[in-house]
Amino acid sequence: MRAEEVTKVTEEVVTPILQEENLELVDIEYVKEGRDFFLRVFIDKDGGVGLTECELISEKLSEKLDQLDPIQDAYFLEVSSPGAERPLKTKDDFLKNINSNIYVSLYAPIDGEKEYEGILKQFENDVVIIEYKLKTRKKEVQIPYEKIAHARLAVVF
Repeated sequence: MRAEEVTKVTEEVVTPILQEENLELVDIEYVKEGRDFFLRVFIDKDGGVGLTECELISEKLSEKLDQLDPIQDAYFLEVSSPGAERPLKTKDDFLKNINSNIYVSLYAPIDGEKEYEGILKQFENDVVIIEYKLKTRKKEVQIPYEKIAHARLAVVF
């Protein structure tokens, strides 16, 4: 089974479990590292998730996946918080994180750059507006949503 199929099946199985517990699905990845396969499910809620929630979801999801047995290969299941630099995967993620520091990489350059890090000022009409610093000056860039390859929260040190 391809990674896309595994993540799709996992999403179908885990979504009702998460809804029952008032948790949000952030991301799913199915990857091979060395000889081992890992199915990683990232969950969150307002205020963050703790070990107890991760263990509960892991147990419930593992039980369901064992019943359905959709994944032929042996794998390790990991359920965790997305961490401080959680990915921004949906338009809702952008809306929820206005005034947060974010990092985006683009499919094609805008103003000669393919990466931007700064404050997410606005998300409207499928355009992301980021305020960033160029040397000592503050600038803004408008990025069409469909041009974003990857986006995540960015921790400022």
